[in-house]
Amino acid sequence: MLIRFQNRRFRPSVFATVLLLIGVVCGIRLGIWQLHRADEKQQLLHQFELGQAQTLELRHADTSALTRYQHVRASGHYDADHAVLLDNMPSTKGMAGYRVLTPWQLQAGQWLLVDRGWVPLGATRQQLPDVRVTEPTTSVSGRLDDLPQPGMRIGENAAQSRSAAWPRVLSFPRQSELEQILDRKLLPRILLLDADQPGGFERAWGANFGIGPPRHLAYAVQWFAMAFAMLCIYLIVSFKVEADQ
Repeated sequence: MLIRFQNRRFRPSVFATVLLLIGVVCGIRLGIWQLHRADEKQQLLHQFELGQAQTLELRHADTSALTRYQHVRASGHYDADHAVLLDNMPSTKGMAGYRVLTPWQLQAGQWLLVDRGWVPLGATRQQLPDVRVTEPTTSVSGRLDDLPQPGMRIGENAAQSRSAAWPRVLSFPRQSELEQILDRKLLPRILLLDADQPGGFERAWGANFGIGPPRHLAYAVQWFAMAFAMLCIYLIVSFKVEADQ
């Protein structure tokens, strides 16, 4: 098909056409993917808000069957002698420190890890913070959440002897690693201890997903704009000036 515009004729090269198709398809697909990610994050925000609407009593429930951020209450007691410090966990102000996971045994005998909040690093890496439970507690409440996950996992936590001192410092452990180190079966998910509960540290919980919906929407706009820009460039370079006859 011959297309003319003033003294220019549309004569695209095969290479430019193939390049355009690849670029536009990729840009549109990535933009749509970012829109889907924004929708997923928005649903997590909504789920976080709904989680507080009802508090469930956690007795024999399988925590994996409950929605993320569901607010629960559990009777039982801490295993104050065995705590895990999650390394590389910044505070709300960006300070370096740990998050403290302490096993909690439900009355039915099951074990659940309670995230008691954030504590700062000691003067040295060898000086660990005092995270002992200092007051008797027979009930805890909070939201269920997944274990923190790294953006990219590199290697595994080094194997630690059961005779090693507590608390143990681990970097983004998996459920199986925690069960091996604690030598007990754990319920899926952890409990983010409510800010008004005793025995905790700095707690400012929110829906945890890194990049929020507005950022994903901005990325989507950028990808769509890039696809449109490639189309414009393709049209400009494909309209060639015709030589005078």
